[in-house]
Amino acid sequence: MRTQVNYQVAWLRQLAEGLDVMHLPIESGRQETLLAFLGLLEKWNRTYNLTAVRDPRQMVPKHLLDSLSILPWVDKGPLLDVGTGAGLPGIPLAIVRPDIECTLLDSNGKKTRFVRQVVTDLGLPNVEVVHSRAEALQRPGHYACITARAVATLADVVACTRALLAGDGKWLVMKGARPNAEVAELPSQYQAEIHPLTVPGEVGRRHLVVASRVRSTG
Repeated sequence: MRTQVNYQVAWLRQLAEGLDVMHLPIESGRQETLLAFLGLLEKWNRTYNLTAVRDPRQMVPKHLLDSLSILPWVDKGPLLDVGTGAGLPGIPLAIVRPDIECTLLDSNGKKTRFVRQVVTDLGLPNVEVVHSRAEALQRPGHYACITARAVATLADVVACTRALLAGDGKWLVMKGARPNAEVAELPSQYQAEIHPLTVPGEVGRRHLVVASRVRSTG
């Protein structure tokens, strides 16, 4: 128990300092909810192997700060988080943007059960959890924003979710190293910009691809 308390203190400091560096003014109550989510993830991860990150000292940067690094591009909903896994980046985004309806989708039943438990325990009325593949979701043009983190290639993400995105919607696809080749492989009817991301405490390079349909000028 003492070790867990120590982690909570360290997490609180890591999160507050990281958000300050990222210029993300998130109120203390929502920071507490973010840490409650991290506590559930750390607990369940011991048994169910939800993520590869085992070191509690790396959980704030790799899970919370990394997820929140794309927050400036999340301007409206509804939002679909494809391949959400343990709820990343969907749960952190939903916590800090309670005004946006978020659908968290994954084909792994073990992981969607965990995310449903998080939604219940934390009381997140703006979150819907769906156990399915993106291709099977029948909601044409429903989502203004589709996020993906560590899921397939950019072209694959676009291909399997394009029917779900609103005409003026956008994809926010999180990547590590700058994905120039993946952007070049996009079909000509799509356009994309690459933005470097700052994630305090994360030594690896992080980038965000913001993709959308090319609008007709005719």
